[in-house]
Amino acid sequence: MTTSVSPQASGRAQLITALAGLDQVDLAIIGGGATGLGVALDAAQRGLSVVLLESHDFAKGTSSRATKLVHGGVRYLAQGNIALVREALHERATLLRNAPHLARPLPFVMPSYKCWETPFYGVGLKVYDALAGKAGLGATQFLDARRTRECIPGVKEQGLKGGVKYWDGQFDDARLALALARTAAAQGALLLNYCPVTELMHDQGRVAGVRCIDAESGQDYAVRARCVINATGVWVDEIRQKDGEASGRAVQAMVAPSQGVHLVVDREFFPGDHALLVPKTEDGRVLFAVPWLGKVILGTTDTPRHDLSREPDAFAQEVNFILGEAGKYLRRAPTRADVKSIWVGLRPLVRPPENEGDNTKKISREHTVLVSPSGLVTVTGGKWTTYRAMAEDTLQKCVDSALLGRLPPGRTDSLQLVGAPTGRPERTSITQAPGLLAYGAEAGFIQALPGAGTDLAPGLSEAMIRFAARYEYARSVEDVLARRSRLLFLDAKLAGQVAASVAAIMLEETGVDPKLDEFLALTEHYQRLPA
Repeated sequence: MTTSVSPQASGRAQLITALAGLDQVDLAIIGGGATGLGVALDAAQRGLSVVLLESHDFAKGTSSRATKLVHGGVRYLAQGNIALVREALHERATLLRNAPHLARPLPFVMPSYKCWETPFYGVGLKVYDALAGKAGLGATQFLDARRTRECIPGVKEQGLKGGVKYWDGQFDDARLALALARTAAAQGALLLNYCPVTELMHDQGRVAGVRCIDAESGQDYAVRARCVINATGVWVDEIRQKDGEASGRAVQAMVAPSQGVHLVVDREFFPGDHALLVPKTEDGRVLFAVPWLGKVILGTTDTPRHDLSREPDAFAQEVNFILGEAGKYLRRAPTRADVKSIWVGLRPLVRPPENEGDNTKKISREHTVLVSPSGLVTVTGGKWTTYRAMAEDTLQKCVDSALLGRLPPGRTDSLQLVGAPTGRPERTSITQAPGLLAYGAEAGFIQALPGAGTDLAPGLSEAMIRFAARYEYARSVEDVLARRSRLLFLDAKLAGQVAASVAAIMLEETGVDPKLDEFLALTEHYQRLPA
């Protein structure tokens, strides 16, 4: 059952007034991606005073560019990392339970073209089921060729021997980040986007707070904090460098970025509601074809990257790999002309600095929590599925390092996020076209806003844009079409076509420049494939 609720407003003027009125907080968090937002929610829920500052928009970076999977990690099972898989499967179940409007179960099929593949992968996936236990989403099934074609009708039939069907989860990453932000705000945290941290404040050699600037007005602010957490993803070394410079200490980089490229094509290339997974292509990489919000995501890659662009470019060989491998497994091979959008996410692969020795905590979940000699806490690595466990580990490290006092137990494992419907959620798949279902319990409220009956694009009404400006921290056309709606990621050309209409509504709602020209340039970037 879904009941309409009244959301909490996110007016910029009120947020800035609250920031200016702060004296000292328990926790200042730098970075508004999955990790920082997860820490903000956990800390606020435990009663701490929290401010989170994001330099751009929430989930602007890696956290909106995932492969959209909530998974236990089949590849970790192959590596024998049982503890990691078990924990990720537990967190998968928690996320599906706490945000059923944004995360749903998704069946996968591994097609087999060699006789040994079905039993080989099937046995491993049966172990995956056993590790999930009662949190399992469905039993692994061995499929013959006919059932494989029925489940994934777009698969290449020549040489098909059969397949293995198993279950994982899927989600809308950017909207989940917004739900975390809004739930943290409902718990008392203060969160601001477009408010970059410019300086770390030190007192007698210890981190004592941050200085930040409102990117819209240019006004700067100082926030004193008992504990400062650096949760800026692939950009953590920039903040660590500020800390080192203030302390007269050399800082060794701890992040080695890697990029993952995703191509989006129409559903006609891969119809149906099952995803395809090729666990090992000819060069050893993984290939996904994932139905999502009415389109299909093809990916991904894992390529070292030495620069940290906010909008990284794909390499030509990455695009060629994805299209080439997709053509080996799909009955109709997509071409460069079929790509509706191309986007790249940077992963923060962690190499803990040797010079911070005992202060480095390498967690088995592939994330790292580190405390510098001056008391700056840095957390990076990990993956979306385990964001909640990462938050718990980060706060525990703060306590263990005497930066925070003893805390009550966390309860985010049973805390439903903003918009979660009460009762049994509608069992619609997130593979379908976007629309009101992503708003859960708030859908009725949106339908009562002006423009609810006027669609600018499939699944995007004028009312949704007004809702984004009033209640979801949106400040620009990009905020709306990239992360409140996902249109930029689904069809960049269409996003450009509706951008002027979105800009007019945003200007009416916010009174600030909605940055239309910048967004139109961005749509060109998302349509441009490297030669």
